[in-house]
Amino acid sequence: MSKKKILLIEDNEDIRENTSEILVLANYEVHVAENGKKGVEAAMEFLPDLIICDIMMPELDGYGVLHAIQRNDKIKNTPFIFLTAKSERDDFRKGMESGADDYIAKPFGGIELLNTVDRRLKKIEWLREEAFHDIDGLVDLVNVSTGKNPWHSLTEGRSTDKYKKKQIIYAEGNRPHNIYYVVSGKVKTYKANDDGKELVTNLYTTGDFFGHIALIEGKLYWDTAETLEDSELVIIPKTDFDRLINTDKEVAMKFIQILAENVSFKESQLLAMAYNSLRKKVADALLMVRKKYDQDKEVKFSIDMTRESLANIAGTATESLVRTLSDFKNEKLIDIVDGKITLLDQEKLENLVN
Repeated sequence: MSKKKILLIEDNEDIRENTSEILVLANYEVHVAENGKKGVEAAMEFLPDLIICDIMMPELDGYGVLHAIQRNDKIKNTPFIFLTAKSERDDFRKGMESGADDYIAKPFGGIELLNTVDRRLKKIEWLREEAFHDIDGLVDLVNVSTGKNPWHSLTEGRSTDKYKKKQIIYAEGNRPHNIYYVVSGKVKTYKANDDGKELVTNLYTTGDFFGHIALIEGKLYWDTAETLEDSELVIIPKTDFDRLINTDKEVAMKFIQILAENVSFKESQLLAMAYNSLRKKVADALLMVRKKYDQDKEVKFSIDMTRESLANIAGTATESLVRTLSDFKNEKLIDIVDGKITLLDQEKLENLVN
């Protein structure tokens, strides 16, 4: 495995030599430059995996170096860490707004330096590999970046609120002030028309967050959240959530990707509603519930849900759903005992002809 290449731009000779020595001992290939102008030239020639750069330097300061790096297509995405003796809040903010990935304040120790470098290199590998597409992957990314679970910082130490079955958490048209984390239980979100008919828009269970889309968009809730069973939730204020996504630009970008995928899911759901046959709609509803709630990956997963709720997920009338479930039972695709539905042949359900 080839060594990772690091470019160190630092005008102080002692700091430059000591920092370079630490990085070389950690098995990195290190190139050095004694001012900003030479640093930019070295970056274009060396094409490093990571750049460590002092802020206050002759010829070209660290902000100028970062600006020049960002304008070069070959190196514009290179992780960039500032070295600075300044600790004022405004300087840190200016650096992050300029696009820096991290800071190391002088004086610093070898462990602090190596840990920061290691996190940033791991993070860029995740981003290049596109290793995740959902909330769990986002947690993994921030774990790699900071060594901390971002959701733990939001949920740990907070009290839980208990909700009874069929209790409304928030209603369509309300203004969002929080996001919600499911400690235990099950939650559905749905839209209702003027006649009171419902369409389930999503399902949530232990470990899920919900209510974040309207909060990020700054719009009213477009659906209603209601518990499917007795549940415990952590309520997280908007200010705390904003702080999480605003502290890391890559995390914010990935969150945007997750939201885009949510939009794609909704589009697929609407197409299925419009064009899928009744049998296909019911099969897809059963598979969706299993995918969401079968956390233990049981061989024969049973669904304990009212027929009305299942019909709302499938987007069909309750009577039509009941008839279709009876057909599926006769065809040995499912079994029904005491109202609970067990999927016997998931493959056939997945491959039903539309």
